[in-house]
Amino acid sequence: MSIRVIKVAPSILSADFSCLAREIKKVESARADMLHIDVMDGHFVPNITIGPVVVKYIRRVTKLPLDVHLMIEKPQNFIDDFVRAGSDMITVHIETMSLAQIKKQKSKLSKRNIKLGISLNPSTPLSRIKSVLNFVDFVLVMSVNPGFSGQMFIPAVLPKIKQLRSLFDGDISVDGGVNGKVAGRIIKAGANILACGSYIFAAKNTKLAIERIRNAR
Repeated sequence: MSIRVIKVAPSILSADFSCLAREIKKVESARADMLHIDVMDGHFVPNITIGPVVVKYIRRVTKLPLDVHLMIEKPQNFIDDFVRAGSDMITVHIETMSLAQIKKQKSKLSKRNIKLGISLNPSTPLSRIKSVLNFVDFVLVMSVNPGFSGQMFIPAVLPKIKQLRSLFDGDISVDGGVNGKVAGRIIKAGANILACGSYIFAAKNTKLAIERIRNAR
């Protein structure tokens, strides 16, 4: 089994949006590897967050890679807007796109050096994404029911992560309820990118919080 670099992706959903640039600089200085940006439309999930305009301004204040997580219906209608805004990675949900749509988006994004990820909700079986694993760069496993930050990690997803690792050699990201207590189990199961919101942005010592996630075993 190859040794994978563990990456930490602070989720800006938990940041203070009244001073978002400062919050981003804070996690950038604390050696975050990328930013996780949750986009919600109030339809696919019961919350509304941000759109391409905010991503465009985030791009202006950081050089960190931006993983834009589209928790929206018909994401194919908006992917180009988010790419133009400065996204480096686009994550879509298997619950919202067909295999044909995913293959089409993968072809388009590859030409622009943008990575495509597929995500699945806690209740969605791994079998739903098996047919698309050859057409994506990474997989995002949701470890809470998407929609709101600050939820508790669902331990039942750990076997799903472990099984996915046996099938998929690319990056596996986990999003939802990630903190210093559960990070070790997530990494042991096979994930190597940990999206983490409130645990990082509410921490008194941001750098220490990120290092605890990165070095958890």
